[in-house]
Amino acid sequence: MKQNLHSSVWKCWVLSLLVLSFYLPSYCQYTGESGAFYEAGISLGPSNFLGDLGGTQGIGRPFLKDNNFPLTQFMIGAYLTYQPSEWIGFRLMGNYGHIQGDDGVIKGKGGEEENRKVRNENFKSDIAEAFIAVELYPTVFLEYEPTDIFHKLRPYAVIGVGVFHFNPMGTDPLNGNWVYLRPLHTEGEGFPEYPDRKEYKLTQLNIPMGVGVKYFLSESVSLSLEVIHRKTFTDYLDDVSKTYVDPATFYAHLPLAQAQQAERLANKSLSNGITNTYGPGDKRGTATNNDAYYSFGFKLGIRLGSGNRWSNSTRCPVHF
Repeated sequence: MKQNLHSSVWKCWVLSLLVLSFYLPSYCQYTGESGAFYEAGISLGPSNFLGDLGGTQGIGRPFLKDNNFPLTQFMIGAYLTYQPSEWIGFRLMGNYGHIQGDDGVIKGKGGEEENRKVRNENFKSDIAEAFIAVELYPTVFLEYEPTDIFHKLRPYAVIGVGVFHFNPMGTDPLNGNWVYLRPLHTEGEGFPEYPDRKEYKLTQLNIPMGVGVKYFLSESVSLSLEVIHRKTFTDYLDDVSKTYVDPATFYAHLPLAQAQQAERLANKSLSNGITNTYGPGDKRGTATNNDAYYSFGFKLGIRLGSGNRWSNSTRCPVHF
């Protein structure tokens, strides 16, 4: 099912490009625009994780309602955007950053959040991603002279498709060391006793989507602020998804030392210093909701060329 979804995403992306390729000549004929240009730049800003770990009061909530700002990390990136016109751009971007989640930051108030606090899990992961996206600037159609950009403020929307790599780590209760979690199969992924739990891939597709606003300091330099949410197709960014497994399965499939470590990291409620703990079959995560992450980006962009000087080969078609 996941493979079919990925295929559909790529088909939608290709279809969108084809539609735009047919629409662009008619738009240029209407507006008379002939300049195309490239914009290159860098981005820096905070990033955060949205998933099973951490959260706020009550049951787990989607998007920012369950955000833990104390765990905010940072993401840095670089991009190149081709804009055949002022109203649309095609961006290629790469980012590197970090995400983190921790049940220990939960402030217990006697509600459902207490169950997550007892769970006592944590994780961190590096994130490396690359994506292609369409930028849309709708207010360009309201401007008297779209090519006059000096000191203009333009809101925009972004949507695309990307690939990202992650590798979650958790702290070992025995010594506090950070340990890679996937090789431990903490929820029995890949074990024959749990045939519905396949090993998750560390490199996967995502759907970046967001909004931003761009301000032109000059004809060639701009500053932007954008927020981009990444929809993913995995619930294992934090290595937590389903239920606790029987610790005996670790000893059946892993070397002794690794099995002991897997047992410690798979169920940290046992090391929480309380009597209320979890056992095999108890809920560990919420498998119905995939994990996600987002970032705020402060972008500095420079237009590499516009008009006749750089864009003779990329201007809109001329009709006779």
